[in-house]
Amino acid sequence: MKIVLDTSVIINGLVLKELNQDEFEETEIIIPKPALDELQAQASKGLEIGFKGLKELASIRQLCSKKGLKYSVIGPMPSMEDIKLAHSGRIDSMIKDVARSNDATLYTSDFVLHLVCEAEGIASKYMLPPTEQKPMMVEGFFADDVLSVHLKEGVPPYVKKGSPGNFTLVKLNEKPLDSDRMEAIINEIDNRSRGRNGTFIEMKMGGATVIQLENYRIVIARPPFSDGKEVTIVRPIVKLTLDDYHIQPQLIERLEKKAEGLIIAGPPGSGKSTLASSIAEFYTRKGKVVKTFESPRDLQVGPEITQYGPLEGDFEKTAEILLLVRPDYTVFDEVRKTKDFMVFADMRLAGVGMIGVVHSSEPIDAVQRFFGRIDLGMIPHIVDTIIFVKNGDIKKVLTLNLAVRVPNGMSEEDLSRPIVEVREFDTAKLEYEIYTYGEEKVVVPISGRAEANQRRPLKRRSINALQAIIAEYDPDAEILHGRGNRIILKVDRDVIPRIIGKGGENITKMEKASGVRITIEPKD
Repeated sequence: MKIVLDTSVIINGLVLKELNQDEFEETEIIIPKPALDELQAQASKGLEIGFKGLKELASIRQLCSKKGLKYSVIGPMPSMEDIKLAHSGRIDSMIKDVARSNDATLYTSDFVLHLVCEAEGIASKYMLPPTEQKPMMVEGFFADDVLSVHLKEGVPPYVKKGSPGNFTLVKLNEKPLDSDRMEAIINEIDNRSRGRNGTFIEMKMGGATVIQLENYRIVIARPPFSDGKEVTIVRPIVKLTLDDYHIQPQLIERLEKKAEGLIIAGPPGSGKSTLASSIAEFYTRKGKVVKTFESPRDLQVGPEITQYGPLEGDFEKTAEILLLVRPDYTVFDEVRKTKDFMVFADMRLAGVGMIGVVHSSEPIDAVQRFFGRIDLGMIPHIVDTIIFVKNGDIKKVLTLNLAVRVPNGMSEEDLSRPIVEVREFDTAKLEYEIYTYGEEKVVVPISGRAEANQRRPLKRRSINALQAIIAEYDPDAEILHGRGNRIILKVDRDVIPRIIGKGGENITKMEKASGVRITIEPKD
């Protein structure tokens, strides 16, 4: 009987227990050269997993010598390129070839490799890691009110307790986690994530791994990316509907009929994704086709809503597929990069209702995130509603629309320009004006006093004072009301130079005396 061991069963120690059984008395243990060299490469980089694998191999060799079993290292020497491409399955393929060429049975704890062997007709035995038969170690850190778990070697374990936006960081004990404990936790997560339904490896590169393991979002960091082994696990503790937010009927009506470009904004941990899930479920119940863009895919939605990740690492490619699916609404969870904003805009302009989740500390910051990425005049066509969430509650709702007029605080009609008006949804009160001033895009807050100044009529005594002065130049002069604190003065053409005076001296005195801005035009 010949047995080929892959790296997974070498590292997790299951082979040593198997070899102690009597049925292995006449067995040849084959260690593939690619597996040995992979462990050596990991150990050379200072990775604990490499040292552990080499120590296990030494124990296996000693046990074989003690029991009189044949122990051999067979296979081709992997190149540097093979080692670099190990995460793509290159080393696993070479190990599989060693089992085929020696007519041996491959022992593995890698469920994917086991399936490949079955598909190719290679004898294999899947050794279920013992950790999969019981709850994971990290699940012991989660109580009912725990939002997230934060583990790092050399540091005691911490958890965040409470509710979204209202939590505290709690130290569970005073004992720091050592390197071996952290490695055991990481290996358990890695083994549990292989070949399991509802599990996605969202990212794996250079010391960083992001895994969506059922309801757990797990981020693993290793040296040299981080200064030590670190595991962060986040889970949702509540699933809400829109009824739980006690939303006013007017906002429900807007979501149903007008909100085609919706942004859910708020600081990290404020409950944005929870609200996005509730809105997605709301549209589904209304008979709409809803999809999501997520990385990682952690929104808590029903099976009717398909959750898409970045196709080949690019949401732009996902959008191309999604347009063929023809959804009514799409939830874009975590719009961060410039390309994400461009995809959001393209989807919205293509006629798809979009719900985007954006990090911001204030409601208006969500609009400013689009600056430099989308033309100012296009923003109201892409974003029409902003819902600001904090501490798990809806704190403010803003609406956007486009107008062409003179900005508040300016009086000359020739200063008219396109303005993005940002209004509070409940009162329709103008809160901000966004427009181009020179080469810059400016966001101008509008106070109640500023609006009142724009609406205040000219005082009659100002008009009387001006009429008395103008009568000296043209008794038949016409005085017309302009916008705000401004009038239009129509006089005979030949008296205009006298009214203006040398260097504008006379007109300046008139403006000071009357307290108004004056524009002079000829009667004809």
